[in-house]
Amino acid sequence: MMSGVNLSTELPVSPEQIWELIGGFHALGAWHPAIETSELEGGGRIRRLKLVGGGEIVEKLERFDDQAHTYTYSIVESPLPVANYTSTLRVTPSADGKGAKLEWSGAFDPAGLSENEAVAAVRGVYEAGFENLRKLISLAKS
Repeated sequence: MMSGVNLSTELPVSPEQIWELIGGFHALGAWHPAIETSELEGGGRIRRLKLVGGGEIVEKLERFDDQAHTYTYSIVESPLPVANYTSTLRVTPSADGKGAKLEWSGAFDPAGLSENEAVAAVRGVYEAGFENLRKLISLAKS
């Protein structure tokens, strides 16, 4: 039985603006506070993320759709307590049509920790990314 995390946040910019910031597979280092550096390998299909404070995550791009503002990736190697992890980022117009909705979802098997602890670890990664995006957007607007 796989576990999952599915979070979304509304942002006060257009879907195109947020996609421009986060839509590249190589862009995670530009907006996620846990990523120190991101290097592309394998013709751009593999990203090697060095984490702030040490550690490394290697991820593989599975699907990319620039028109639909979405991409899916899997984790190849990671210190996170998960196995068989796949995740999707998707940007759509917000419900009121005045901004963007960013969804980040992941499915995985807990590895080395309880399901609750693994879910909390992944949720923490997503929430830190959302929080930093909101900061970046408010700085850009001021």
